[in-house]
Amino acid sequence: MASRLAKLAGLAVAGAAVGTLLYAERARPLRQRTREELPRLVRNGVLGATCQAVIMATEAPITDAIAQENKRKKRGLQHLIGGFPGRVAAFLLMDYTYYLWHVATHKVPFLWRFHRVHHLDPDLDTSTAIRFHALDMAISTPMRMLQVRLSGADPETHNAWRGFFLGSVLFHHSNLRLPDGMDEKLSHLVTTPKMHGIHHSQRLDEMDANWSSGISIWDRLHGTFRLDVPQDSIEIGVDDPAAERDIALLPALEAPFRTAGNREEIGGT
Repeated sequence: MASRLAKLAGLAVAGAAVGTLLYAERARPLRQRTREELPRLVRNGVLGATCQAVIMATEAPITDAIAQENKRKKRGLQHLIGGFPGRVAAFLLMDYTYYLWHVATHKVPFLWRFHRVHHLDPDLDTSTAIRFHALDMAISTPMRMLQVRLSGADPETHNAWRGFFLGSVLFHHSNLRLPDGMDEKLSHLVTTPKMHGIHHSQRLDEMDANWSSGISIWDRLHGTFRLDVPQDSIEIGVDDPAAERDIALLPALEAPFRTAGNREEIGGT
């Protein structure tokens, strides 16, 4: 009963966060929209719902079970270090491994076939945060299993990172213009809307930056951090021959099975 109440409370908090961001990004837009909004929201919502169904059926129960075993057997980095420092280390390792996975989804042609569906959105806002191909989520499950196992995260640490990660993804995909200087200041710690706007550029040299999905230090450590591109100069989306066709819902679902996974088709340098 307590677990169910906790999950319901988590959903309520997530819903409130999404509603707040949807309102805020319309009150203070960072970039001008280029497409009609309602069709985007509908297709992104449908794609997001299918992804959530896959996550709840596969990734969530498997990774939760691994976290329980980590706690029972006291295994992995968290328990090797122990105490609060161990929790911090496990949290950081999960965040860093997701940075590496994000790079892989762009650089490995097979993975890019599915991740491309996320980048096809011609505008970037909170709804883009849930626009993924369902198989993109399924394919990432082995990585998530390894991530939780190596980190040794127990259920509390795992849930803390998962909550942070979800909040970060919704925030940095948003089309929210923060008060003067705040985006730049926050980017020293976490991924921000300006950072991720550059990553969603059609230009490869801009897309190949700002891979962090939570803590932004990984981009600084790897030299992939950029905040030097004006947001009004960014063309959001993917510039390849099939991109316009694949934006819509059904073509997006079919795209990984008919579109080449080579990113070199993308225009811009």
